[in-house]
Amino acid sequence: MENFLTQTLVYLGAAVVSVPIAKRLGLGSVLGYLIAGVIIGPFALGLTGQLADVMKFAEFGVVILLFLIGLEVQPSMLWDMRKAIFGLGGAQVLGTGLAIAAASLALGLPWQQALAVGLVLAMSSTAIVLQTLDEKGLRQGPVGRAAFGVLLLQDLAVIPLFALLPLLATGAPHPTETSGGHGGGSLVAHLPVWAQMLSVFAAVGAVVGGGRYLVRPVFRFIAKARLREIFVAAALLIVVAVASLMQIVGLSPALGAFLAGVVLAESEFRRELETDIEPFRGLLLGLFFITVGAGVNLPLVASQPLTLLGLVIGLMALKFLVMYGLARLFGAPKRGAMAVATALAQGGEFAFVLLTFTVGAGVIGAQLAALLTAAVAVSMAFTPLAMILYERVAALMDAAIPDVVPDTGDFDEGEPDIIIAGFGRFGQITGRLLSANGFKSTVLDSDIEQIELLRRFGRRVHYGDATRLDLLRQAGADRARMLIVALDDREKTVELVETARKAFPDLVILARAWDRRHAYDLLANGADAVERETFESALALGTTALQKLGFRAHRAHRAAAFFRRHDRRTFEELRPMWGQEEAYILASRDAAQTMDRLLNADLHRMRPGDAGGAWNTSSLDEELREQAAREGAE
Repeated sequence: MENFLTQTLVYLGAAVVSVPIAKRLGLGSVLGYLIAGVIIGPFALGLTGQLADVMKFAEFGVVILLFLIGLEVQPSMLWDMRKAIFGLGGAQVLGTGLAIAAASLALGLPWQQALAVGLVLAMSSTAIVLQTLDEKGLRQGPVGRAAFGVLLLQDLAVIPLFALLPLLATGAPHPTETSGGHGGGSLVAHLPVWAQMLSVFAAVGAVVGGGRYLVRPVFRFIAKARLREIFVAAALLIVVAVASLMQIVGLSPALGAFLAGVVLAESEFRRELETDIEPFRGLLLGLFFITVGAGVNLPLVASQPLTLLGLVIGLMALKFLVMYGLARLFGAPKRGAMAVATALAQGGEFAFVLLTFTVGAGVIGAQLAALLTAAVAVSMAFTPLAMILYERVAALMDAAIPDVVPDTGDFDEGEPDIIIAGFGRFGQITGRLLSANGFKSTVLDSDIEQIELLRRFGRRVHYGDATRLDLLRQAGADRARMLIVALDDREKTVELVETARKAFPDLVILARAWDRRHAYDLLANGADAVERETFESALALGTTALQKLGFRAHRAHRAAAFFRRHDRRTFEELRPMWGQEEAYILASRDAAQTMDRLLNADLHRMRPGDAGGAWNTSSLDEELREQAAREGAE
């Protein structure tokens, strides 16, 4: 127990200290975990104890990650992603494997070892890639979908690799040794191939059938008990049970967990499962990254630094080039292809397992496996740095190549009335309303894929970073009447408002705000007016909800108008307190309580059937002042 508590203290302390520092330096949490692992690892401070045991436990973080991803992917979505999974993913595994095998042949390895090395190093790190894309905000877009499709196919490819790699043995076969849960502990390995395949199909069928017909009734029974801790335990039990079942039949536990998540994606308990398991995912993934960092063999790195560095750079460069070419071949734009290729350029966690397996099967030697293991670990550590480098290069390309999109910078709309910066969901609605009423606008956006999509629908959008003062001048901001800032980046929105106000003092600036705090920042930096992006839509939904709950349309309309006016009035009243946290919070609480009292008073004051008075909201401002005065007098 004492040793367990000591190890827990070491790992938690390393994470708490290193990750915030890494985030503050712009390196990302993954690199922070990896650096912490290197420092406390057996080759540095030696504080990690039995690393192999910790690694087996930490790999469960990858299993939970795949389960949560499965919960987000409905079966219909998998079918929609078939091109990314089986097309791009299959091409990546084969193309990268053959390219690395050719390079290994050139370095003098026998063809059997070269092919084995190529197939093993074709894998990428699911945990690091998805976590890094999450931090960069790329997980839900085309880049995230393409990367996820490739990673899923790689996970599927691990299954046949366990059967294929022993056939490449160049010496006497050794007893098969596996670890980490990807084939290790299989109880069907001694069976004929047909029996093993039958076992696999039976296990998959059990997961699908159990998820549909057994798990839901169990969760309903548990939910009636209203014991959240039992619900959490049941969720973890499902993940562990599915992972164990997959391990028994020689499949990847992570793949099994993903399949279980997909089966439960349409369940009414999906959101509850996500909420309950999410904390375990973050903690265990952090532990996994720490163990990867601790596994970097520093003496080996020190003894062969140039060889190892050459292997890492060569591996990442080769995987980048192959993935970039394939992504372009499958129709990805240049920038998207670069992002996917950079994200997938490292070796993966499955490589550790497969390298151990190939040594046990007599395919490659232990010394070569140790060198490749170190190269994979270092490449994983380099991934966050590679993504930072990609962002810098992409920014330089944006600035240096003005014709990334045809006719960039060629503003031929004449004298625009309005400049619209950002033409996503928010900006499009505003722009269409203005153009429909006869106003000419010049539209700027920096998302290549969005621009290409909009042009297919006949919309004229110019590529460019609107925060650049020279681009604003070229777009006609010094002659326009108004600038509408509809960017989906809150920091860039503030930057653009500040830049435009200083450069064009007579320009009317309207800006999209995320929330009240952001709205106050924008007003402080020169915006003439702001609109919180979800306020009006939420208010409209609330109006509909009131009607569905029995309010007549006129009463729901008046309640919404009352709420809007009171909210905007308190917004102005609280504005001077912005920056004084305690005073602002107290005033906000008082305003919310006043809102509730005023709404109730207005509801009771209205006469039954007074529809005309309810639709007439012109007097609400005066009524608000009168009721507020009465509240103050009381």
